[in-house]
Amino acid sequence: MVAKVEDKFVEVSGMRTHYLEAGQGHPLVLLHSGEFGACAELSWEFTIGPLSEHFRVLAPDWLGFGGSAKRYSFDDMAGLRISHIAAFLETLGVSRAHFIGNSMGGGHLARAAVMAPSPFPIVRMVLTGAGGAAPMNEARETLNTYDGTRSHMGRIVETLVRDPALRSDEAYIDRRHRLSLEQGAWECVAAARFTMPGRQSARRPPTSFDKIPFSTLIIAGAKDPLRDPGYGEKLQGQIEDSELLVLPEAGHCPQIDSPRAFNAAVVEFLRR
Repeated sequence: MVAKVEDKFVEVSGMRTHYLEAGQGHPLVLLHSGEFGACAELSWEFTIGPLSEHFRVLAPDWLGFGGSAKRYSFDDMAGLRISHIAAFLETLGVSRAHFIGNSMGGGHLARAAVMAPSPFPIVRMVLTGAGGAAPMNEARETLNTYDGTRSHMGRIVETLVRDPALRSDEAYIDRRHRLSLEQGAWECVAAARFTMPGRQSARRPPTSFDKIPFSTLIIAGAKDPLRDPGYGEKLQGQIEDSELLVLPEAGHCPQIDSPRAFNAAVVEFLRR
């Protein structure tokens, strides 16, 4: 039976933190993507219900996104977000959990996984639309240059989503557009793209995926425009204890484009 999804808030280290919760049993933490307007609601709306039949699902909004506090650190935003989620889980009393990360969420999850010790209490993990080379192409330019208009949000949806029903759904585009205009949301996402004129962008060292010690399922979309073709195979070759599923009709967000296949694969992997 699909559990009711509850909309919740909790104070974590003095910062408002919004999250969705559903189901009972072993905790499963869902970490959403990082495009303009992103939040747990949009990334996981086709995932939380089915997975809540098997797990206690927790889907927080990262700092700077959705209903969570609009905080940004120019020192190390990824580090702040990781420590915030670690404190969030400690606040909720979660000592062991499975994790799924999509796009930015998967990147932060992988970064946390290679830390010794990991700040996340990982048992098993799923990376989807994350890892591998991220070329600076037209698709990424569309995501990076969002100007806040509805027409541009329509182009972002076309970039992220392959499902034709959603791509042509005016209400879906309106919803994403509305969420992208929440107070402080544009500024927090745009800040990650800021670079002073004449200064090279300070890039973090690449994540050493070969140092991930946890059993990992990689779910890649064959039509992902934001990753190099075949990135999933290369990533699987780096992570010793890993499996790969390529969904032929999915793009950068397989859990949105092919939710039935995605959810079935996740449940089989995590319950094995």
